[in-house]
Amino acid sequence: MRYLSRGTARIGVLVPFTNTNLEADMALMRPQGVSFHYARLGGYDRDEIPDEKQMAGLGASDLDEPLALLLGVRPDVVMYGCTSATLTHGPQFDADLSRKITDLSGAATVTAAGALVFALKALGATRIGFASPYVPKINDDAVAFLQSCGVTTLHRSEVMGTLDNYSQGELTPQKVFDLGRAADHPDAQAIVLSCTDMRSVEIIDRLEAELGKPVITSNQAMLFQALHHLGLGYADGFGNLFTSLERGTA
Repeated sequence: MRYLSRGTARIGVLVPFTNTNLEADMALMRPQGVSFHYARLGGYDRDEIPDEKQMAGLGASDLDEPLALLLGVRPDVVMYGCTSATLTHGPQFDADLSRKITDLSGAATVTAAGALVFALKALGATRIGFASPYVPKINDDAVAFLQSCGVTTLHRSEVMGTLDNYSQGELTPQKVFDLGRAADHPDAQAIVLSCTDMRSVEIIDRLEAELGKPVITSNQAMLFQALHHLGLGYADGFGNLFTSLERGTA
């Protein structure tokens, strides 16, 4: 059968301008017939540490120009591709941003932070291990965000030292695997790897095999929720989350 490069659905993605992994992850996971279209987000200094102040500033930055450019392709779904930008503001901000993008675009909207919650609810997971490349304060914000959505973090792992906007994306898959494994807890029902610029998608299957539980990543969760909006199934790997969608259990 001829492989379809487009024609089923178009997904527009708003991606931070220093992010080098979100697009690559979507290329890896792209379902047949679904095309991805990107616009870059500014609103932060690439040479500064991506701490809670910088990420909160990104979340509050003006989306009018990048969103207007993205709407030129008439997307069926729009993804907001930064997890920490709304984690730092809280669930209400995240929901309001999603509604704003939908109102302006007419498309279903998926935020990275909201997609993590959506994926965990789809799996029925309320107790997790959490890992990210963030500074500790953003991890605090993330744990609080998830807790307010009914998800308890039993254990978390963090990187040693402080990573800049490029170092987060330069973590090797092995380092991401080790970070995820260190986040596990005997009572955790799933592991969350948060950050759209961390190379998590490449190690999902390996980490699930190691830990015997689902692994949820920001980019995987965004695609999962987008496919849910589109009514499309998915069966080509990248974790138990997509398997649940294909079985119709999500």
